[in-house]
Amino acid sequence: MDISGYRAMWLLVMFDLPTKTKPQRKAASGFRNELLKDGFSMVQYSVYTRPCPTEENAEVHEERVLRTLPELGQVRIIKFTDKQYSRMGNYHGSNPAAIESQPAQISMF
Repeated sequence: MDISGYRAMWLLVMFDLPTKTKPQRKAASGFRNELLKDGFSMVQYSVYTRPCPTEENAEVHEERVLRTLPELGQVRIIKFTDKQYSRMGNYHGSNPAAIESQPAQISMF
């Protein structure tokens, strides 16, 4: 999706957070909840994606993720163009499955 020279992006957040103690579980749950509040969707457990209409918007959401990082654990953030994201293979068992697409832009007049 290319809108007036802007490049649509996807953010992919992958994380491995400790959950052995009650405070660690609370931190991990809080991190997931912040991702959901910011418009991310769970792709797989501990893997979340969010479409962004522009690279600048992706940077804004990446900064939000960085502000909510838990003290412990590992978090990776990857940015993909919409075209790169659409080239991902997705399978349910041995059956190919459709890839999520960017939501349509909403115009307000």
